Amino acid sequence: MLESCRNAQERWGGVHMLIDRWLQERHQLIQAHDELLGNAEAVTRQMLQRYCEILVDYVSAGHFEIYEQLLNEAEAFGDKRGLELAKQIYPRIEAITEVALAFNDRCETGDCHDSPGLSSEITRLGQLLHERFELEDCLIEVLHTAHKQPAATA
Repeated sequence: MLESCRNAQERWGGVHMLIDRWLQERHQLIQAHDELLGNAEAVTRQMLQRYCEILVDYVSAGHFEIYEQLLNEAEAFGDKRGLELAKQIYPRIEAITEVALAFNDRCETGDCHDSPGLSSEITRLGQLLHERFELEDCLIEVLHTAHKQPAATA
């Protein structure tokens, strides 16, 4: 998972400062996730709280900053292909966000810390996040590629 994050950062880094910051947050989320999995038997409330903070920051930035920016860009360039792709991808990203936020809500109330299935829940959330990262990368690639070419010829 970390390698795919590095690859995305190499491809999209510098495209836009907003995306750069978001990819840094993704990297922090992956590190926090790996820390939880690496300490599955000794997860502390502080570790869960840190993870949840990064998780909520990441998914919020996606929904309230990045996707909006990408859609605005697609509309500005009349990118019907990018807008159609976003329409197809966004519902799945939204569903994964709901799972992440539900996990955060349970952790805030303390319901997940002592859960016997915490390790498997964290693993499943990691799989969903990986899927989300791939969907996000696809969306960025299509929109970036479509908009980079007209800008270069202008």
